[in-house]
Amino acid sequence: MNTLTQAKLEPVDTTRVTTGGNMVRLRLDIAYDGTDFHGWAKQPPLRTVEGTLEDTLGLISRTPVTLTVAGRTDAGVHATGQVAHVDVPGHILEHRSIDGDPRRLVRRLAKLLPEDVRVHDVTYAPPGFDARFSALRRHYRYRITTNPRGALPTRARDTATFNKPVDVDAMNAAAHHLIGLHDFAAFCRAKPNATTIRDLQTFRFRDVSTPEEPQLYEAEVSADAFCWNMVRSLVGFCLAVGSGARSPEFAHELLAETTRSSAIPVAAAKGLRLTGVDYPPSSELASRAEQTRNRRD
Repeated sequence: MNTLTQAKLEPVDTTRVTTGGNMVRLRLDIAYDGTDFHGWAKQPPLRTVEGTLEDTLGLISRTPVTLTVAGRTDAGVHATGQVAHVDVPGHILEHRSIDGDPRRLVRRLAKLLPEDVRVHDVTYAPPGFDARFSALRRHYRYRITTNPRGALPTRARDTATFNKPVDVDAMNAAAHHLIGLHDFAAFCRAKPNATTIRDLQTFRFRDVSTPEEPQLYEAEVSADAFCWNMVRSLVGFCLAVGSGARSPEFAHELLAETTRSSAIPVAAAKGLRLTGVDYPPSSELASRAEQTRNRRD
């Protein structure tokens, strides 16, 4: 049984965890269609997921709030399993419409949020919980079609198009070379003083074609964390291999690079979605957060 499954089987803790004064920390489980957002992170006056959620939560709590998220997504990237935490005044949970049950905020948020972002669960965060630093791993999926007609119209917002046929076995061979603890500098857009060493734990492609959607492929990608543009670059490289433009073994040359490689195409944002975040048992949340902070520093 994996850690995520174990966490879901733990009994719900309804004890309020204060973070100083009368503030209470809440965990939010979030989904959004990233098409019309300029990514997760606030960029006034641009429309972003973080800005939209903070404005709405601030309206409910009648005070400015700040979200901490498990994984910042780029413009156009979607999420079905995003996780964030927020510290809010305890009094908002005492309102008669909530009566101490934070899950009742879900309905209230649904009335105020736009249709392309939803909070599907709100719970009291366990002691030591940090949505970003307590995380063990993040899971992404990438959806792409090579059909000449392009994506099915009803899936056009979350399915990328690649205009060449691909060999799934070749893509999986390339992906296999990349799994493990490596410096992924060649696959990442540089950020000052940020490490590009990551533990890529799962990377594989599947043919998920149906009669309605022929020539449809999906990549599963999991790691302890991802740097900027890393998932889309990993997928872009494997698509180049699958179309015959590169060999799977070229991955070894790329892993030896210390800067972003111009040889790696970046796959389109709209095919990517964050599907889940794993956390350790409640008793290990604080130690995991401290360990991650030290490694990032």
